[in-house]
Amino acid sequence: MEGDRPKVLVVEDDELVRRAIRLTCESEGYVVAEADRGAQVVARTQTFRPDIVLLDLMLPDTSGFDVCRELRRRGEELPIIILSARNDEIDIVLALEIGADDYILKPFRQRELLARISLQLRKARERAAREVSDGPVRMDFRGLTIDPAERRVTRPGGDVALTHTEFDLLACLAQNAGQVVSRPRIMDAVWGLGHPMDTRVIDVHVRNLRRKIEDDPGRPRYVLAVPGVGYRFAGVRAADVTD
Repeated sequence: MEGDRPKVLVVEDDELVRRAIRLTCESEGYVVAEADRGAQVVARTQTFRPDIVLLDLMLPDTSGFDVCRELRRRGEELPIIILSARNDEIDIVLALEIGADDYILKPFRQRELLARISLQLRKARERAAREVSDGPVRMDFRGLTIDPAERRVTRPGGDVALTHTEFDLLACLAQNAGQVVSRPRIMDAVWGLGHPMDTRVIDVHVRNLRRKIEDDPGRPRYVLAVPGVGYRFAGVRAADVTD
């Protein structure tokens, strides 16, 4: 039944590329809807209710950046994967900063695309499951509180607005506070085992995370780099508390 199958919204103005993506997704059993203009996306998400959006960066009427930003502004929490031939780090940084969950470079292999879609859908299901469960222990550090059950981060000045991936990254590091977490281990915990990803994406998320949780991002006190290995969370833990 269609209701049991994940729904994918493909936003791509090139008809041949859009058709190829549709056939790839349908071969995996997904229900697919299409849009070739950015202006169609908000309406399609409201009527089709996709589980994930595959969003081309270069659209004829607007930028994929603007579409992603608008979806997040409207409170849409579904995974968004940017598809782009642009390999500049600034584009990857901007996409992740405004709330995209992944960034795939064109041209891409069918199996890679399906693997990335599957991982994002799995992460979304796990988030939903955590929201209805009792949830894991809240982590209270000096100056920073991380609540995995509510997916909420607070500082003395109030809540910290993180993307889903930024939160997963912070939780991964904080749960291993004081230990060095390698890049492969971070990829496994945050993106899934065997995720075919440019390691720069980790650095981009760390940079964005530091801007939001550090008093001085240039001299971080929480998320520290361990050259050649990965990252270490250096926050001083005050207590573990449960509701």
